[in-house]
Amino acid sequence: MAQNGSEGPLVAGVAGRYALALYELARDERQVDDVAQNLDAFDALYRESADLRRLVKSPAFSAQEQTAAIGALLAKAGITGLAANFIKLSAANRRLFALPDMIRAFREKVREAKGIVRAEVRVAEKPSDAIIEEIKASLREVAKTEVEIDLHVDPSLIGGIVVKMGSRMVDASLRTKLNNIRLAMREAR
Repeated sequence: MAQNGSEGPLVAGVAGRYALALYELARDERQVDDVAQNLDAFDALYRESADLRRLVKSPAFSAQEQTAAIGALLAKAGITGLAANFIKLSAANRRLFALPDMIRAFREKVREAKGIVRAEVRVAEKPSDAIIEEIKASLREVAKTEVEIDLHVDPSLIGGIVVKMGSRMVDASLRTKLNNIRLAMREAR
């Protein structure tokens, strides 16, 4: 499914099919980690550059223009191999708009194949590396497998932590506790 929901099932289907094909090829060629690293490098460039996001998302550019621009960018960034060929193929097939979702789907396929569970962790302020490792260790113990955390700082929590892992969610934030106290006080009147 598309992450932001605005692209809908078309992108989800395209992204899933392309990502699965890339994963299977990378697995067969024993290059999954290399492909993942190159896709991560491209994704970092994508997140940092408004111009690159415009090139990827805009239908105003022809396939030839997108392919040429992407080819030059990949060469300059040192992104090579299967990942580079995959990104160029996406541009040539007019599927560049779905590339961010393809990268997310590829990452998910890699995590699934490696047995890694993803957990979204929200905290009020940036924790130390030691605290992050404690959180990971606790989540590993609960999940009984390797856990990759997606850390978000959300000052509105005031304090505490909110963890979402799969269909489970634990909200131990100070904001929620204060809201619960406020509700209990209203009911006590």
